[in-house]
Amino acid sequence: MYRDPAPLWGEGMSVKVGRVPYLGFEPFYFDMERRGIEMVNLVPSALVTAIKNGEVDGGPLSLLECFRMDDHFQYLSGFCMSTITQATSVNLYSTKPIEELTSARIGIIDEASTAIGLLEVLLTLKYNVTPESYVTLQEPYDAFLLIGDQGLRNRRGARGFPYKYDLGEEWHNWTGLPFVFARWVARKNMDATDAAALQDSIYTAFQDWADGLFRVSETRNYLLMRPQDILAYTQGLRYFIGVPEQRAMDLFQGYLDKIDFYKS
Repeated sequence: MYRDPAPLWGEGMSVKVGRVPYLGFEPFYFDMERRGIEMVNLVPSALVTAIKNGEVDGGPLSLLECFRMDDHFQYLSGFCMSTITQATSVNLYSTKPIEELTSARIGIIDEASTAIGLLEVLLTLKYNVTPESYVTLQEPYDAFLLIGDQGLRNRRGARGFPYKYDLGEEWHNWTGLPFVFARWVARKNMDATDAAALQDSIYTAFQDWADGLFRVSETRNYLLMRPQDILAYTQGLRYFIGVPEQRAMDLFQGYLDKIDFYKS
């Protein structure tokens, strides 16, 4: 099918975005190289600083950072990265059932701010569990959290940890809602024309991405996933905020306040 050429950037204009290098975020970037948008690989925890410092113009920011820094950014339409019923890529692996993790040591990675907030909400309010501490993955632990491509690679479990909990599924079973992990933001002073062109690029990507990925993608050995696995995984995600996603964000923010998460 014929498609009008993508709009070109004006002379001397450039847009640079943070590219979160996880499979679930790939649809956002499907059209950007063709448009001449520069992409910089950044894990979620590094993206907020890069936007604040003007190193990139925008990106899919961790929802927890959106709550913390709401006045510092503008949102790009309603673009988000949300699970429907399962996350698949955000998992807690444990040596014991989750309801027995009181006084346990839980290993976390520093790039997982929203997932850590979700885990604390689930442990505190759903399971009435208070771990002894959260530690790095270089220290001894009784359970540990993985996100993104590491979580996908270990989606079936981790050796030595017989219990696995998909945090998106845990949230959905508890609330009946999806879970929003990230929202697209841009610098508040970003040129309006550039912001509109970036939004258009994301819209275009979603029109072409699923079919294109299925046709051109090869088996991704590092994820232990075939093209059909990739398509099935991403069909379990939503990329635009509707009423359920907004309700989920409001509820999550209220739960974070209830457990005084920001004071911990």
